[in-house]
Amino acid sequence: MPADVAVSVVVLVGIVALSYVTRRLSTRALADTGISEYAAEFVSTFQLCCCAHELKVLSEVGRIDSRLALTFTYLIAVIHGFTFNGAIGNPIGVLECAYRSRLTRGGAFRRIACEFAAAAASRAAVPVIWGMGLSGLHVRHKLHDFQCISPIHAPLPQAAAVEFACAFAVQTVITCTRSIGEKSHVHAVAAIITTVVYAVPLQWKLLYGIQPGLLAGPHHGYDELRATVR
Repeated sequence: MPADVAVSVVVLVGIVALSYVTRRLSTRALADTGISEYAAEFVSTFQLCCCAHELKVLSEVGRIDSRLALTFTYLIAVIHGFTFNGAIGNPIGVLECAYRSRLTRGGAFRRIACEFAAAAASRAAVPVIWGMGLSGLHVRHKLHDFQCISPIHAPLPQAAAVEFACAFAVQTVITCTRSIGEKSHVHAVAAIITTVVYAVPLQWKLLYGIQPGLLAGPHHGYDELRATVR
């Protein structure tokens, strides 16, 4: 199992590194075209979704220790925060930015289109990675035809209530920590995401089921991190 976890960490690092390089190159190449922000949106959402897929496999197939899972949750949230470079990564976040007149309607529509395209691309890309059989975990997942079990083991109304409560908690922290500085803001958001993941009852199996939406949730905060590493 330690070897499988190590391989997954390498995969995650590779996804982030490749996305970072692609985002930087595309931003420079498309700087004068007016579409660089959409390229960054696509690449960042692709990164988010690919990482979420790999973490979901670690959780569902690998059954990793909960403390290690929470560590990964925190670290990947911080990494996304420092590397999105103005991307939003969530259609709801885009709609809110449009509502607050931070984006035009056309710009919001194009960003959402990029996000859906990136999500579809990630679903096509990760089976290719898993199909390489880099770890026993990936091999077992391939034997099950890359099928993940449902992360929600609870009645839909209760699951929706938990999802809403989690999103509300994260959004509250995002709103209240915008003025404390970029780096502190990212760590604060990552901390509340990790806390929310820990607080959800384990029988709900929502550890990574809710994470993609929450990671994308800090839309304003991440949008303000243009000067940071990511």
